[in-house]
Formats: sequence, C-alpha cells, structure tokens
Amino acid sequence: QVQVVESGGSLVQPGGSLRLSCVASGRIFNLIRMGWYRQAPGEERELVALIWSSGNTDYADSVKGRFTISMDNTQDSAYLQMNSLKTEDTAVYYCAVFDSGNGAYFWGKGTLITASS
Repeated sequence: QVQVVESGGSLVQPGGSLRLSCVASGRIFNLIRMGWYRQAPGEERELVALIWSSGNTDYADSVKGRFTISMDNTQDSAYLQMNSLKTEDTAVYYCAVFDSGNGAYFWGKGTLITASS
C-alpha cells in the first residue's frame, strides 16, 4: 500500500502565508496525480488544487492567484504554497495521490490550518 503524510498546518493570521508538504511512500509504481483537498467544519470536503505528473495544474476558483501547487516526482512529494490566507481558508487540508500501478487513490490523515487573528 501507499502511505501519505501531510505536514505544515498551523495557526496563521489572515493575510499570512503557509506551505504544506505531502510525501507518499510505500508500494508506489507511478504517481500520475497529486492533489490537495480541504474540509471546513460542517462542510463537505472540496478540491483545492490538482497537479499531474505532466505539470498541468487545476485550482478551485476560491484559491486561484493565491495558492500554488507543485510536485517533485523524484521524491513523490507535493507542496501547496498558500499566500494571502483568508479566514475562510480555515480547514483540515488533505493530500490525495493517484498511483496508476495500484489503480487507486490514497489519502493522508490531514493537517489543520486555522486562519484567525
């Protein structure tokens, strides 16, 4: 199986920045897509950003221009640079990876970001 671990969550003031990291390990064949999702209290989980091994990216409208996703194929890692954070960005952020060899998604346990003054 594949293990996914997120890190970098913290308390931050509105307007601040954070960088999340996601590392996949274990029985990895070919990670073709990595993504960040988030779930705020009382809300459903939503997509934040996706990146393909080709380098293509996709973002939720709410984070375009503020968040940047990147991927390091050599280290099976993904990152989410978050700038100009807003109180509504408060949520648990999850990393999910899709491995074509396993034919499955694997999820991390999440990291909490709280944007509050």
